[in-house]
Amino acid sequence: MASRRFPQLAWMRYGDPIDPEQLRRAAGRFRAAILQPWETQAAQVLKEADPTITVLAYQCLSSVRSYEPGPRYTSLLSPALAEELGTFATRRGNRIEWDGYPGHWQQDVGNQAYRNACIKGAKDVLAGTAFDGIFADNDVFDDYYQLRLPIDQIRDASQLRQALGTLIHALGPELARTQHLLVPNIAEARRSRGRWEEHSFYGGGVEECWMAWGLEPHHRLGIAEIKAQSRQLRAPGLSILRTPGTGEEKDPYLQLALAAAWVFAPSKDVAVTATTHDGYSGVPLHPAAGIDLGPARGPIRHNGRGVFTRRLAQGYAAINVGEDISTVGPRGQRVTLTPFRGYLWGAPAW
Repeated sequence: MASRRFPQLAWMRYGDPIDPEQLRRAAGRFRAAILQPWETQAAQVLKEADPTITVLAYQCLSSVRSYEPGPRYTSLLSPALAEELGTFATRRGNRIEWDGYPGHWQQDVGNQAYRNACIKGAKDVLAGTAFDGIFADNDVFDDYYQLRLPIDQIRDASQLRQALGTLIHALGPELARTQHLLVPNIAEARRSRGRWEEHSFYGGGVEECWMAWGLEPHHRLGIAEIKAQSRQLRAPGLSILRTPGTGEEKDPYLQLALAAAWVFAPSKDVAVTATTHDGYSGVPLHPAAGIDLGPARGPIRHNGRGVFTRRLAQGYAAINVGEDISTVGPRGQRVTLTPFRGYLWGAPAW
C-alpha cells in the first residue's frame, strides 16, 4: 500500500559545489532535491539515506552555457554540439546572449535537430546515475531574458511557449521509457489555464515564484493569483514550490511556504523551499520537515482579506497573504500573524 503524501521540503541545490557537511545535514530530510548534473555522488548519498527521495539533475531547456568546461553540462547539449548543429538562436544573424547571465546563449528551441539532441543529452546525463529524472529549467512563459522578440526564429512569446511545449512532449515520453521523470520549471503557468497540467504530465512541475516574485510587498502575488497557483497542486505528480526568501537560518518565508502547502494541499505530493534570488547554495531546513499533520478535517477557510486557514487531523495551518495583521489559530493557541507569514500548530515551528 502506498504511503500517504503530504507537504515536505525541497532542496534546490544547483549553486556552488556541495561540501560534505551540507550533504550530511541534508541526507534524509528532503522530499526532493535538484542538483547539478555532475553531483552524481551527492545524488547517490541522498538516495541511500532515503530511497523515497526524488533527485533530479538540473538541465536548461532554452540555453547552452559557454563557460562550462564539461564533460557534463547544465544544458541538454554541449556548446560544441550546438555549434556543430547550428542551433543557436539569432537576431539578424547574430547569436543572442541572455541579459544578466553572461555566457548563456539562447537556443532555437523549435529546431528538430535541437529536440533530438536534447533527448539524447537527457538520457546520457541520467545513464548510470542515481538521478530519478531531469529538472528542466526555463520552460518559460515570457521573455524573461530580454531576447527582444521577435528574433530570426521566434516571432513572439506565444510561439516560444508553443516550441517549448513541443520539446516537453518530445522529451517526456522518451524519459518515461527509461523510467525517468521530466519535471519542468513552469513558473507563471497560472497565466494559462491547463499549462501546469500539460507540462507536469511526465512527473511533476516546479513553480519558482510560489506566492511572490521577490521580498518587497509589491512583488507579492494577489489573492486571486495565489488561488490560481494553489489549483495547480491538484495535478498528479510532484509539485516543487519555491518562495522568495531571506537566506537566513530561520527564514520566515520557508514557514510561509510550508504552511501554505498544508492549507492548500495537505494530501498532495508537494515539496517547498525558500531561497534568495539565484540563492541555490544553502540548505534551507525547517523543524517541521517530515512531520505529517494528517489529512484535512474541514475546508479551507478564507476571511476575504488574505487569511487562509485549515484544520488538519493532527494540527492546523494558516497563512496571511493580505495587507493587515490578523489573529489566527485554534482555541487556546491563538497567535498574531503579520502580513506574508505562515503559522503551523501541531509541529515544531519558529
